[in-house]
Amino acid sequence: MPFVSKKLKVSYSVFYMAAGILLYWLFPDYLPNPLPQENESAVLHLTELIVIISLMGAGLKIRRTFSLKNWSLPLRLVFVAMLLGIVIATLLGYFMLGLNLAASLLLAAAIAPTDPVLASDVQVSAPNEKKDPETKFALTAEAGINDGLAFPFTWLAITVASISAGSDDTLWSWFSYHFVYQIVVGLVLGFLLGKAVGYLLFTFSKKYKFLEKLDGFVALSMTLFVYGFTELLHGYGFIAVFICALALRSYEKDHEYHESMHSFTDQIERIFVVLLLMLFGGAISLGVLENLSWNMVFYVLLFLLVIRPVVGYLSLQGAAISNREKITISFFGIRGLGSIFYLAFAFHEAEFDNKDELWSMVSLMVALSILIHGLTASMAMKKIGD
Repeated sequence: MPFVSKKLKVSYSVFYMAAGILLYWLFPDYLPNPLPQENESAVLHLTELIVIISLMGAGLKIRRTFSLKNWSLPLRLVFVAMLLGIVIATLLGYFMLGLNLAASLLLAAAIAPTDPVLASDVQVSAPNEKKDPETKFALTAEAGINDGLAFPFTWLAITVASISAGSDDTLWSWFSYHFVYQIVVGLVLGFLLGKAVGYLLFTFSKKYKFLEKLDGFVALSMTLFVYGFTELLHGYGFIAVFICALALRSYEKDHEYHESMHSFTDQIERIFVVLLLMLFGGAISLGVLENLSWNMVFYVLLFLLVIRPVVGYLSLQGAAISNREKITISFFGIRGLGSIFYLAFAFHEAEFDNKDELWSMVSLMVALSILIHGLTASMAMKKIGD
C-alpha cells in the first residue's frame, strides 16, 4: 500500500477508509459492529494504543536537539494556535451550535490536537535520513507535543460536566492536578526514562555484549512501560512517551539502532491503521454521521478550512521561514484517531449531553481531514521542496 500510495500521490489512509466504507456497505451482517458509541471501551483502548505507538515513532524520527530557538515553530503552533483554536471552537460550539459549556469544551479539546497517526505524509523521514526540513519538523513535533497538552482541556470539559452534575470538583483542583501536576510528571518521567534507556542501550551494552542483539521490539516494550508507569503515577502518558523518544534519540543521534526501533514501531502502527481506519469507514457506512445538522457541518468545515489555517498562520508570524511554508504548516493540521480517543475517554469519565452529535461531528472532522489532507499532502510537500 505505501508503494501504491506513493505512485498515486494519495495518502494510504484514504484507501483504507474507502475500503471500510465499501466492505460494510456490501457485508454489514458479517463484520463486527464498528459504531464508536456502541463500543466505547474498545474504541478507547485501541485508539489509545495506536496513538502512543505513533508518538514513540514520531519522537524517534526527530534529530533536532531541543531548545526554544530550535523548537520555536512547534511551540508556537501548540501554545498559540492550539490554545486559540480551543477558545474559538468552544465559543462556536456554545453560541452557534447551542451545546452546553461542557460539551463545547469537549468538542474543542477533541479536535484541537493534530494527529501523529495519520500525518505520516507530512512528517520527517526515518531516523537515518539526514534531511530535516522545517515544514515537516514543525508538523511532526507539533503532533507529538499537542497530543499530550490537549489532555488538560479534555479534563477541563470532564470537570465542568462533573460540577454541573453536582460533584465536589473545582476549577482549582483541575488546574493544580490535571494541568500542572500531570504535565510535570509526564515531562520529568519521560525525560528520565528516555535517558535511562539510552544509557542501557548505548553505554551499558558496550560492556555487556548480549544487549547488542536486541531488535526493534524494544521500542514497543519501552512504549508500553513508559506509558503504563507514568499513568500509574497519574502523569500524562502521551507526554512521557514522546519526551522519552526524544531523550532516547538525543542520547546517540546517529546510532543505527534508532532505525531498527522506528521501523518496528512503524510496522505496528500500520497494522493498527489498517484495522482502525477500516472500522472507521464501516462506522461511516453504518450511520455514525446521521446526527449531523447543517450547522454542525458548517462548524466542522469552518474549523478545518478556516480556523486552524488562520490561527496556525498567525502563530507563525515573525518566524524565519517563507510565507509558502507558513501556509503549508497552517493548512496541514491533520485530525485523526487522537480526536476519537479524547472523545471516548471523556465519555468514559463523565456524562455529557449530545453524545451522538459529538460523535458525528468528530467523525466528520476526521473523515474530511483524511480526504482533504490525504489528497493534497504529497503535492504540497513536493511544491515546497520537502
